[in-house]
Amino acid sequence: MVNKSLNTEKLLYALRKLLPTEESYPLHEPLFSGNENKYVQECIDTGWVSSVGKFVDRFEVDLAAYTGVKRAVAVVNGTAALHVCLLLSDVQPDDEVLVPALTFIATANAVTYCHAVPHFVDSAYNTLGIDPDALDSYLSEIGEIRADGCYNRKTGRRIRAVVPMHTFGHTVDMDKMVNVCEKYKLALIEDAAESIGSFYKGRHTGNFAHIAAMSFNGNKTITTGGGGAVLTNDEELGKLAKHITTQAKIPHRWAYAHDRIGYNYRMPNINAALGCAQLEELPRFVEKKRRLAEKYRKALEDVPGVKFFVEPEFAKSNYWLNAILLDKDIANERDHVLETLNDAGIGSRPIWELMYTMPMFKDCPRMDCKVAEDIGRRLINLPSSVRLGE
Repeated sequence: MVNKSLNTEKLLYALRKLLPTEESYPLHEPLFSGNENKYVQECIDTGWVSSVGKFVDRFEVDLAAYTGVKRAVAVVNGTAALHVCLLLSDVQPDDEVLVPALTFIATANAVTYCHAVPHFVDSAYNTLGIDPDALDSYLSEIGEIRADGCYNRKTGRRIRAVVPMHTFGHTVDMDKMVNVCEKYKLALIEDAAESIGSFYKGRHTGNFAHIAAMSFNGNKTITTGGGGAVLTNDEELGKLAKHITTQAKIPHRWAYAHDRIGYNYRMPNINAALGCAQLEELPRFVEKKRRLAEKYRKALEDVPGVKFFVEPEFAKSNYWLNAILLDKDIANERDHVLETLNDAGIGSRPIWELMYTMPMFKDCPRMDCKVAEDIGRRLINLPSSVRLGE
């Protein structure tokens, strides 16, 4: 048997043709090239910098228009958005919520905020997100359909919802996911934190579930500094999301009355000002990121042992973070590759550790996650800033 190894010098040479200078390339940095200064300065000049102001209203309207949903509610970050989505999907204490084992930790953390239990499921090679076919097969074994929903035969708990996350902007197969949810009476919540500018069969992410969450952290395709949004096509649900994220305060000129438990999840006006300017640039940003992805694909096609990850055939991705997969027989060289690239100033990182390897989630229920484990061993993210597509 011949021991294979990756020619890291060839990989580095291929990347240097695309990133030719000696400067450092961070994994992802924001680009402010539009009206950001103008809009933020207006907030400062007028004093409207906090949770009320015209830019919050405008950002919600513009975001709904871009994504095609009926209602967008701006909040303080993507994790808060996920928390609200779960609350409004009737996730109760001790319910189980199906989430990918391979995701950013916010997906699982938000479930615990509801005193519910994350239940980890496997990924698909073509999307990096939840595999609906594998999930269907798994639920047919452990799920019991009752009048009020699906129950886990092994734990006795209700399985209330599933939260597919569109990994690095590549969409899950949402037609199949919708079918699984209908079959097993599951609420569908989209974790679209990474997928602003991504489309599944011509429809923007966030349109396939009754409610969805987005993130506009500083490293996302567009940013509000820190921020997120709840998306829905249910007007009443959108109104309720706005209400509970603003402390559930009953509108009144001076009285402070509240009608339910609420949360201080409001996005400040000064952050929304950034968001409005970034949304104006979003089509150009996505074009540049897709151009960068194609450059990576071409640059790496002749590097043995490395495969650039491309969008699934049913999707048009924003390529938030570009990714390569090492061949299985050289997966043990991942950390050496990471060290080589970062030493050369090419900011790169592995994908997240699987959720059930974390101490707080190690006893949570899970299916066999052999695909997620394999991807986790082999995937590396490469610099993906918008400016690199110029």
